[in-house]
Amino acid sequence: MDLLDYRKLPPSAGGFSDLYFDYLYDFRSVSGFFSRNFRDSTAYGQVIQAIDLNQAHRDTLADVLEEQNQMYGSSGATFDRIALLRRPTTFAVVTGQQVSLMGGPLYTIFKTITAIKLAESLKSKFPFHDFVPVFWLEGEDHDFAEMNHIAVLDGETRPARIEYLHGEEAPERNLGPIGELAFNASLSTTFSGLDAALPVTEFRAGIVQSLHSCYSEGRTFNHAFAAWMNLLFGDHGLVFLSSNHPRLKKLLSPLFQKEVQEYPRASQLVINQSAELEKKYHAQIKAKSINLFLFHKGGRYLIEPREHDFSLKGTRHFIPREELAQIARETPELLSANVILRPIAQDSLLPTVAYVAGPSEVAYHAQLKPVYEYFGLSQPVIYPRASASFVEERLRRAIEKYNLELVEFLEDTSKVTAKVIEQIAEVKLEQVFAGTNRRMHEALNELKFGLKEVDPTLLASLDGVVSKIDINMGVLKEKAAASQKRRNEAAVRQVERAANGLLPNGGLQERELSIINYMNRYGPDLIERLVSELDIQAFQHQVITL
Repeated sequence: MDLLDYRKLPPSAGGFSDLYFDYLYDFRSVSGFFSRNFRDSTAYGQVIQAIDLNQAHRDTLADVLEEQNQMYGSSGATFDRIALLRRPTTFAVVTGQQVSLMGGPLYTIFKTITAIKLAESLKSKFPFHDFVPVFWLEGEDHDFAEMNHIAVLDGETRPARIEYLHGEEAPERNLGPIGELAFNASLSTTFSGLDAALPVTEFRAGIVQSLHSCYSEGRTFNHAFAAWMNLLFGDHGLVFLSSNHPRLKKLLSPLFQKEVQEYPRASQLVINQSAELEKKYHAQIKAKSINLFLFHKGGRYLIEPREHDFSLKGTRHFIPREELAQIARETPELLSANVILRPIAQDSLLPTVAYVAGPSEVAYHAQLKPVYEYFGLSQPVIYPRASASFVEERLRRAIEKYNLELVEFLEDTSKVTAKVIEQIAEVKLEQVFAGTNRRMHEALNELKFGLKEVDPTLLASLDGVVSKIDINMGVLKEKAAASQKRRNEAAVRQVERAANGLLPNGGLQERELSIINYMNRYGPDLIERLVSELDIQAFQHQVITL
């Protein structure tokens, strides 16, 4: 397996910021924004000592987890892990993601594997404790457009978007928590799109059948997502948690009450931290006055303070202050945390020793350290998820045939194409034009000295002529390159297909493609291979040859 420094990835990679680079490679630079260094083995022990969940809380949590995971079809290994959570010596290694269609992008798989392997690693370091991998189902989010699609590569190695439209069209209204949205008959159109895009292989029928068993009419996004992930990771004891449950929201009631009574204290802490952060880095999230949504008439709406009461953003609904306080006390299931309060809610419910985060999540946790302190919680160790790209046979062949480097494809595919054409073309355009331009400028420089003696005012006119010649030569070179590209169409197509597989839609595979794309080519055993091979301590972008 090859490793690439994250700093060599293209800007389109997504989330790989200077803050993330320093978090990985120069923690001292960012130590003021995080409670603990993920590379420091003593940090985990410190969090373990700081966590204090009472037994009644643990029992309620375990009861709900048993109920939810029974519904999701979890394996016996999962229920063994849930039983462990009743013990005060058991802690959680948490990751999470929106409950996107058919598992969402590849990075969800990489986050899950990181959590599973980190839990195993911590058990070896702390043998008197147990560690349970927990997947937080972010099903309370109401952004349907972020969760309703995946992408695979079609037979021509072109990214094909597969989407679910609730009622065969994009919804115009707020659908509320997408995790609770039940699939309707429109799902058949989704599967038709998958059938049309997914190339025929020996594994395709089985994979599609498995997807049908998880994604069926009447099932919710939460249920279908967890069922699919269970098929992929069933033997690894992964525990799924949806916070949108009355008994869990009751546990969160004190948190909600504090936010309602004391706003905008938490937000002001985020603003202050962000101001410090932005002296060198960037602020990932923007604070709201109050960090709560309300479920109302089927939708999920941001609560916005007014002078004497509250309103729901985008509606004409108003809530008196005492009524919102009463909701937080008596019916907290109507409330939902926003991006700032969600990690606080997560670590109020769970004995979280570490959270497995993507680059953007690492960045926003830099803004949350004082918020954890404000709510009296210990911020978990923020552990960077593994990141990887697959190199398939067509890309490997192109690299070997044309003596290329993988990083060249990541930097600029057009330059790779030009380099290949230059190799195989009879006429070396770069050499021809470089030589011609050199000789032409030498001749024009000679003319320049002559004109200077005749009439110095003519030099400006000569500069104009030189500029026009350079422009026209550039246009001629582009036309020649295009003609040469057409003459070498087969080689160009080979390189471009290989590049499409590595950077679909110009972005990394892990952000653009579904694991289904690769399971279809290499079989469902690919998951276990990834669990075995993915190095969660590399902290570089991993290149996996298939």
